[in-house]
Amino acid sequence: MCTTCGCGSGEVKIEGGEEHAHEHVHADGTRHSHAHDHQHDHDHDHGHSHGHAHAHSHPYAPARSHAPGMDAKRMVQIEQDILAKNDAYAAANRRLLAARGIFALNLVSSPGSGKTTLLCKTIELLKGRRQVAVVEGDQQTSQDAERIRATGAPAIQINTGKGCHLDAHMVGHALERLALPPDGLLMIENVGNLVCPAAFDLGEAHKVVILSVTEGEDKPIKYPDMFRAARLMLLNKCDLLPHLDFDVDKAIAFARQVNPDIEILQVSARSGAGMDAWLDWLERGAQAARTNAPQ
Repeated sequence: MCTTCGCGSGEVKIEGGEEHAHEHVHADGTRHSHAHDHQHDHDHDHGHSHGHAHAHSHPYAPARSHAPGMDAKRMVQIEQDILAKNDAYAAANRRLLAARGIFALNLVSSPGSGKTTLLCKTIELLKGRRQVAVVEGDQQTSQDAERIRATGAPAIQINTGKGCHLDAHMVGHALERLALPPDGLLMIENVGNLVCPAAFDLGEAHKVVILSVTEGEDKPIKYPDMFRAARLMLLNKCDLLPHLDFDVDKAIAFARQVNPDIEILQVSARSGAGMDAWLDWLERGAQAARTNAPQ
């Protein structure tokens, strides 16, 4: 398993292509990957130089793992190597998206927060206004990608097998097969997990964390790295508040305790409450991405 996040090394599959080679570094320092013959055209050298420097001071690196017989220095180096390699791919993804004026978001949450329902509703509301493409991450099945495609938006499913998060290499391969809309939106729906995705940059502009009111309001202080990494928190399923014992003010206070700058919107994909504010937020980001794109 990975020393950085503890996830397994199961087969990673991306729709429309070969099995993905997802490298894992074990606690003893050995590495292995599942081979494939698909060539990734990212600029490894330039990205790696940038990513390696970033990894030494990675602000969202998870707590240090422990392995019998390995000293702390070796463990830290392995973790830095994993994050540096990921950051190299993320930098290449970011260059690709920036060149096309695409506003990319990494949607993160625990399982069952309503990410896919919220995403489907968002796509429907944006029809005729802004094109959306989606990368879907799940350990197994293509059900969520099929739900996205039913809205008319292009989607690529990544199955991570035993892995508990997407990484930038996986996303880069998915982008090669996805019809990216110029000046549009890219939504990356990560695997349901409030721990590991916080540490892995995918090349997105921002992480958006979804917290459902059916969860505890203390999630931000239980999983601070994720809420610290996010630019926006969507407090979802707010139509259920009359039926729940959930303290909205406390949830917001906890989120701002770990991230004073986090933006917060209260939404419900079912009732439509707060969706206009969410769409406005997306439009501002998309306009900025288009303005900053090379002419």
